[in-house]
Amino acid sequence: MIWDYSIARVETGVDAQDAAQPMDSEAFAGFYQRSARSLWAYLARVSGNPVLADDLMQEAYLRFLGAAHLPDGEVACRRYLFRIATNLMRDHWRRPRTSSIDELPETLFSVGDGSAASDAQVMLGPALAQMRPRDRQLLWLAYAENYTHTEIAEITGLKSTSVRLLLFRARRKVARLLCNETSAERGCA
Repeated sequence: MIWDYSIARVETGVDAQDAAQPMDSEAFAGFYQRSARSLWAYLARVSGNPVLADDLMQEAYLRFLGAAHLPDGEVACRRYLFRIATNLMRDHWRRPRTSSIDELPETLFSVGDGSAASDAQVMLGPALAQMRPRDRQLLWLAYAENYTHTEIAEITGLKSTSVRLLLFRARRKVARLLCNETSAERGCA
């Protein structure tokens, strides 16, 4: 889905004549094409809910477009977009829970086609599902998006030194969970 920049500006309440456009339609379309897949994957893996990821992604892009001033450069814009999405996810988690069946997350990973990547997903899925969302978030940003500790700190609002420690704990926890799952089969130490 490619967004019409002018329509999105109207939907966010920013008049194109009153504010300087930080990004033209063509530039935004290219940015969207390059960033949408990884943003959605980040939101889906951290939240464990693909439907919620769709909603948060749409809202993140709308807020991104509505920003008065965007950072310079593609990398900075991408980090800013991930920061918006992270804050939207936090806001969602802070809302009171409802008992609607629609709010229940779908499975974190689907069974794959037998490839090494899908085998890893099947093996990691149950372990990641047992982890806290922030741990999943940190692991995703570090290993799927290859962000540095400083970049993760900027996206999540944590301190860089905290990110290092929290990532260490998350890695240790996922290793322990994987070991517990396979201990009956392999005898992990």
